Amino acid sequence: MEEFMFSLISNDIGIDLGTSSILIYIKGRGVVLKEPSVIAVNKENDEVVAFGEDARLMLGRTPDNISAVRPLRQGVISNYTRTEQMLKYFINKAVGRRTLRKPRICVCIPSGATEVEKKAVQDAASHAGAREVSIIEEPVAAAIGAGIDIYKPQGNMIIDIGGGTSDIAVIALGGPVVSESIKVAGDDFDEAILRYMRKKHNLLIGERTAEEMKVNIGCASKRPENVTMEVRGRNLVTALPKTVVVSSDELLDALLEPATMIVNAVHHVLERTPPELAADIYERGIVMTGGGALLYGLDKLMQEKTGITTMLAEDPLTAVAIGTGKSIDLSNDDDDF
Repeated sequence: MEEFMFSLISNDIGIDLGTSSILIYIKGRGVVLKEPSVIAVNKENDEVVAFGEDARLMLGRTPDNISAVRPLRQGVISNYTRTEQMLKYFINKAVGRRTLRKPRICVCIPSGATEVEKKAVQDAASHAGAREVSIIEEPVAAAIGAGIDIYKPQGNMIIDIGGGTSDIAVIALGGPVVSESIKVAGDDFDEAILRYMRKKHNLLIGERTAEEMKVNIGCASKRPENVTMEVRGRNLVTALPKTVVVSSDELLDALLEPATMIVNAVHHVLERTPPELAADIYERGIVMTGGGALLYGLDKLMQEKTGITTMLAEDPLTAVAIGTGKSIDLSNDDDDF
């Protein structure tokens, strides 16, 4: 009965505070919310017009008085006030207002975050309604969410490719032994597509179109069939609307550079990995999580360049959020939050 009452008055929450998306995991319910990290604001009165998916649909389509922005850039808070507003809204949406006690919240951050950046995340979560905030590094959360027992004396390599950062870590005995965070990830894939379309086709496209191209025909290694997609934008020469047909082979050329930068970062981590743990990784393989890991052929490219079996987690998109939530259970049971 006491456990039932506790579930009514309090919730343990794990938040994947991503550059592109926010995911919220609630103990006993799983991932209950996944929304884009976008907020739309009326610049005339500074009032928030929309959050999440509603705000994302406004990107590139707003009048002068409305601004749709991402308050997180490359894995860290770039606009503190907007991030706090966004967190408060999504926490209330996920938990509801029926809770009589503020939730305890665990938030994941990139492994390379500074103390100042960590403090900003803690303060934003506290002001958004948490009674206590804990921080976990993204690769550790990703490993827990992918079902890896991080407390065993075995080396596991995890690569979490989000929107703003890619976090690579070798984890053993509960923590990262070697880690690296680079600011090359899903958003850089989109940017590479934008640059390619301007240079090759003289076509100006928006962020949403670039993301659709990445999902539908993007690849980091050659597809079995060369698939195509019609892309609409503005001709940079005539300034008139224009439609072109783009192939997956073209996008391979565009995306290979940022994909190779991630592979090089993995090489760098492997070079610094102790021999015993390197042997474990060669035997157990590399696990990839995050939305960026879903780019077609990225796991194949990683395997070809490292010579180590590379696999995607069962659910790459939610692994970090699940691991962040479960990390609360892995904390000391006697710890009174």
